[in-house]
Amino acid sequence: MKSCIVLICLVLSVYAADKYNSKYDNFDVDTLIGNDRLLKSYVNCFLDKGRCTAEGNDFKKALPEAVETICGKCTDKQKLNIRKVIKAIQQKYPKQWEDLVKKNDPTGKHRAGFEKFIQGS
Repeated sequence: MKSCIVLICLVLSVYAADKYNSKYDNFDVDTLIGNDRLLKSYVNCFLDKGRCTAEGNDFKKALPEAVETICGKCTDKQKLNIRKVIKAIQQKYPKQWEDLVKKNDPTGKHRAGFEKFIQGS
């Protein structure tokens, strides 16, 4: 019985390691996308053109891998939040969005797949 519990814990820890930390699952995305100045500061952070909050730094570090794996390590909540934020950036700051794409996917290899992901299909 003990070995079964240990095995279950091991499997759960491996599965958890395959996902991004859930500490930002409840990040207030609606406030972020509703505040142009705040959203712009995050965009500038991601582009290395401005200061970053602790959250901004964490998001910036995960961004290249999220693009490459089409959010393969994202929880369902993170996927929803990322879609909201990216759509807001695309709509409000299309030039900066293009700069972000070039920075995080310089060859354009992942662009079509990531765009499909953002559109929810």
